[in-house]
Amino acid sequence: MAQGDDAFVEFDRVQKSYDGENLVVKDLNLSMPKGEFLTMLGPSGSGKTTCLMMLAGFETATHGDIRLKGKPINDIPPHKRGIGMVFQNYALFPHMTVAENLAFPLQVRKMSKDVQQQKVKRALDMVQMGTFAGRRPSQLSGGQQQRIALARALVFEPELVLMDEPLGALDKQLRETLQFEITDLAHKLGITVVYVTHDQTEALTMSDRVAVFEAGRIQQLATPSQLYEEPQNSFVAQFIGENNTLEGVVAEIRDDTCVVKLDSGETIDAVPVNVSKVGERTKVSIRPERVEVDTKKLGPNAHTLKAEVLEFIYMGDIFRTRLRVAGIDDFVIKTRNSPDQVKLTPGSTIDIGWLPRDCRALDA
Repeated sequence: MAQGDDAFVEFDRVQKSYDGENLVVKDLNLSMPKGEFLTMLGPSGSGKTTCLMMLAGFETATHGDIRLKGKPINDIPPHKRGIGMVFQNYALFPHMTVAENLAFPLQVRKMSKDVQQQKVKRALDMVQMGTFAGRRPSQLSGGQQQRIALARALVFEPELVLMDEPLGALDKQLRETLQFEITDLAHKLGITVVYVTHDQTEALTMSDRVAVFEAGRIQQLATPSQLYEEPQNSFVAQFIGENNTLEGVVAEIRDDTCVVKLDSGETIDAVPVNVSKVGERTKVSIRPERVEVDTKKLGPNAHTLKAEVLEFIYMGDIFRTRLRVAGIDDFVIKTRNSPDQVKLTPGSTIDIGWLPRDCRALDA
């Protein structure tokens, strides 16, 4: 994390309570360097939107400091923070044209008409909406309105842009298109972005780093690949992507591996991530794509278990198979759709396997 002079945005021991008793945000410490695209990800009520609103100035921190470029902004009103905002509901003025919507933040900053026209044109061209200046929001599709909302957030050239579920109301294909456009634009312009979503795929696709929130705290702050490949606790493992969980007790701990005796009686090796002593309960996390049906590919160190095929689903590029493994009925594997891939039959018994390095012993 960026610290001290390198930090562009800082939350320092920030807390937020609405009723004076229950903390919605608990001792948040977070630093961002300039130019980073950081996503706050978590379920509803986890505190991510409250953090964004405190940074924007629409909510006040109960305790702690929020700093921008090293200066506290707790007492600075929203319109004086120089921060661009993009909301899910677009928040465009319906009685104004597209050009007038974009010119409004420039008028508030008392820029000349010539400068306003130049900046409006530049912002519209950035989001590929240059020919829509004379239309009103009601004459635009949802995707077009969101592009205009993005252009309005960028038109006065802020260094920091906040986005609150901006693609939540759009259909899947358009959402994916705009994900790439937004990240590409942010990196080209060199702006810092704080993005809030509950969509894990969106977070993994768009972000330099992701802060996973739960119960008012950051559970893990890491790059998308680290979050997915190296979850630090059970919540992150379950929340990010699809995950298989086998429960058991730690039987032995070595330097880089531990032995887990599963509740079903089998014994497996795992990477000890969030376990500290023998006898401790643990959940072992294994990603579906790390499980092999052709166990010969794995070599002598692999774990192999018997599995009953419960469901075999064709999903186009992959097959998704649900198995009964070690006494649980929701163990999932994903295999690539290729001519040599074996199609599994519900009711059949197969061997599955994985390498010890691909399963992680986490908190129970």
